[in-house]
Amino acid sequence: MENQLVVFKLASENYGVDIAAVEGIIKMQTITKMPHTPAFVEGVTNLRGAVLPVVDMRKRFGLAAHEETKDTRIIVVEMDGLTVGVIVDSVNEVLRVPIDDIEPPSPMVTTVDSAFVTGIAKVADRLIILLDLRKVLSVQEQKALQKMPTV
Repeated sequence: MENQLVVFKLASENYGVDIAAVEGIIKMQTITKMPHTPAFVEGVTNLRGAVLPVVDMRKRFGLAAHEETKDTRIIVVEMDGLTVGVIVDSVNEVLRVPIDDIEPPSPMVTTVDSAFVTGIAKVADRLIILLDLRKVLSVQEQKALQKMPTV
């Protein structure tokens, strides 16, 4: 049995999400800032006529800010009924990883604040941190995004 992952980069780390959670990958586009939103929410963008809230994963994970490049992408994902765009440094590949090559996260590095880390995939000479994007935002944060005014 295998997991099929979309692998992306944030800072110098590789992250993977189940391909079934990904609705699309788009190039960076204009984002409209919205007042009174959490710091990690960049704003909203227009995706095929729908208003899409956009989250900066670097800010969400407490990583240093990074200039947008030609490789910067927005991964469109579904989080428990809410469609959200997440900004990542780059999308590297779609990869099949045998379940035997995935280990659960160590209890030493897993906390309530990192419950979205579901495992570590060992692929050749690198490690890929596996995420459950539905858990990256708390229930309260997801509700706040749903209540964001549309432009």
